[in-house]
Order: sequence, then structure tokens, then C-alpha cells
Amino acid sequence: MSLTPRREKIAGRIGALLGILLMALSLRAAVVSVPPLLGSIGPELGFTSFSTGLLAMLAPVVFAAFGLLTPRLIRWLGLEKVLLSAVLLAVAGQLLRATVGEVSSFLLLSVITLAGYGMGNVVLPPLVKKYFPDRLAVVTSGYVTMLAVGTWMSPQFSVPLATATNWRTSIAAWSLLSAVVLVPWGIQLFRDRKNKRPDTPLVNGLVAVHPVRINPWKSPVAWGLAIFLAGNSAQTYVYFTWLPPYLRDQGLDAAAAGSMLALFAILGLPVSLLVPLIVPRLRHPVAAVLVFTGCWIVGHLGLYLSPTDHTVVWIIFSGLGQGTFAIALLMMNLRSRTTYGSGVLSGFSQGLGYAGAAIVPLLFGIVKDATGGWSASFAMLAGCILVMLTGAFMINGPRKIEDGKNGPSPAIELERVL
Repeated sequence: MSLTPRREKIAGRIGALLGILLMALSLRAAVVSVPPLLGSIGPELGFTSFSTGLLAMLAPVVFAAFGLLTPRLIRWLGLEKVLLSAVLLAVAGQLLRATVGEVSSFLLLSVITLAGYGMGNVVLPPLVKKYFPDRLAVVTSGYVTMLAVGTWMSPQFSVPLATATNWRTSIAAWSLLSAVVLVPWGIQLFRDRKNKRPDTPLVNGLVAVHPVRINPWKSPVAWGLAIFLAGNSAQTYVYFTWLPPYLRDQGLDAAAAGSMLALFAILGLPVSLLVPLIVPRLRHPVAAVLVFTGCWIVGHLGLYLSPTDHTVVWIIFSGLGQGTFAIALLMMNLRSRTTYGSGVLSGFSQGLGYAGAAIVPLLFGIVKDATGGWSASFAMLAGCILVMLTGAFMINGPRKIEDGKNGPSPAIELERVL
């Protein structure tokens, strides 16, 4: 019995869908699986306060560097080859750093691992646009949800796994999750080659035969999304870095402080699932941004003014504020016309966005030490809110990254896919 054209079309993309979801699930493992194990890793490898701080900064810095580099690799190699290279780098880095005996090698191999995941961050939005131009909202919802699951899952299971074995086995085990990504993508690429799927940017069922060269440095859309992502990510990195120390300083025990961080992380799940399904229906996406910004503000104020009373309530509000990150990932496709444009926008916004976000957690601690209290540091979060809102209004209109001053570029020639 032959498949209907609709079912056959969906069946032809199963490998891509599984590959996208599994890659999203593995992207945060290298970042959030190590900090819970530093109590075991640090004494054995010789971590100091400086090297621990350096490790904390590696993720946003490496993500920023490879965010800017990856669009060039996409243009040179193609989306799928860049993705496979990213997976191989991530797997090799994770496996090798589980074997080292001193801190400098661990940090170097962490850079290699994060380089792979940084490339993966960039290629996911254009892969969604290429393979699922007719299902952008649903697939984006799925992969952003998997990001949230991975962010929660890695720290949740790293310590029990290390307790049952050792820290080396624990951090090496997450490489298996990345390696599995190769299976569905291998199947998909074999099918694409067999069916001669065009490896060119899609625009609503059309192929861009001659994609225009895009200069994101001159694009208000690209700058707006980068600014928006920087303001959002800075707040998230501050929470992941400083929430437990802050709550312990206010009188909570270590277990309770850790539970609050886990609650913050898991609340990314519901918003990640719903945001991509709702925001594309809005005429003005900034309306959704304002709702989630209100959640951030209530959470920040509650934690500052009453950190030990109703702490769970404040964490819930801040956790729901993470919906702004899901909006940022969705806009990489909603503010581009082609897969190439999506890749450029993804790379530029994540490159500059993570670079800006990397500075804030460091300054948060420096300001706290300099002032002897948390007030000035919390005031920095207000600055992050203003930065995020500035970017949100810049990307609120329907303008795309490929658009010139007078609308869509005439350099994009389209023909129907038969």
C-alpha cells in the first residue's frame, strides 16, 4: 500500500526531525553536567578559584566565537556537514577530557567540546527552516523543549551517576547522547541523496537559486536579535551562576538553594513548549515579550526584597521569564526568508548575544565583592531588562534579515520545487 503524498512527505523527514530533537537534547549537557561534579573534579585536577571562574566563562565565550564563525562554515560546507562536524567535535572533546589528569588539559578539551555545541546552536534554526518550512512553530516548540529537558536532565543525573561510578564516567557518558545524533542524520542524508533533495535555501516551498550575500553587521534585524538575546541570556547566566550562592548567603541551606536552581531550570519546559505555538500568531511579538519580562521583574524583585519568604514563588516567576529565550530562537526563523538567512541571523545573534551575556555574571560577582552587598548587582539585572526590551522592539516589525532598504532583495531568485 503506497503512502499518500502528505504522509510520504512527512516520512521523508523523520530522520531530520529525530536528529534535530536529539541534538537539542544534548546541547547543554557539556555546560551543566560539570559544575555539580566540581567537588570531585576540583581536588583531583587542581582547580583553583581562578580556573573555576574561567570554566564558568568558557561556554558563553566559545558559543560567541563559534556563533560568528559557523555561518561561514555553513556557506562553505552546507548545513548537514557542519552539524556532523559539530557532533564529532563534541563527542571527542567529552571523551578525551574524561581522561586527563590536570586542569589546563581539561579546560582545553572543554573548549573543543563547547565549540561543537556552539556550532550546533547555530545550525539548528536553519535546519528547522530547511526541512520543516511548513511546520516551523511545531518543530521549534519541540527542539526548544528538548533544550530545556537537557538543561534539567544533565545536572539532575550527573551526581548520581558519578556516585555509582566516578566523575570521569559521568561526564563521558553524556557523549553517548551526542553520538546518537549521528544515526538519524546518517539515515536522513542517505535518503536526501537518494531522492536528490535540493541543498539550497527554502522560502515557503520555493528554492532560492542565487541567495543574496547578507551582511548582518548592517542589518537592524540582526542587531536587534543580538541585543535581545544578550539581555535575556545575561539574566539566565546570572541565575545559573549566582542563585545558589545568593540564597545560601541569605540563610538557605545548600540543598534548598540547589533545589531552587533546579526549579528555575525545569520551568523552561512549559514556556519552551508553548511559546513557538503562540507567538507566530501574534501580530506584534513584543506583546509576548512584555508578558515574560513582567515575570522576570517580579522574580528579581521578590528575590531581592524577600529572598527567604515565598522563595518558590519568586523562582517560578523568574523561571517563566525564560520564555524570552524561546522567543529569541523562534525569531531566527520568523525574521529570515531563507535557510541561509536563518543561519546568518542565528550565528550573528548568538555570537554577539552570548559575548555580551558572558560579561554580566562576572561583573555581578565583582560588583558584589566591591560593594559588600547584593543591591548594586541586582540593579544590573534592571539594565539587562532594558537591553532586552530594546532588542525586542527592534525585531517587532515584519522586516527580514535579507531585506534591503526597499524591501526584499531582488538578488533572491525563486523557482518552485516540483
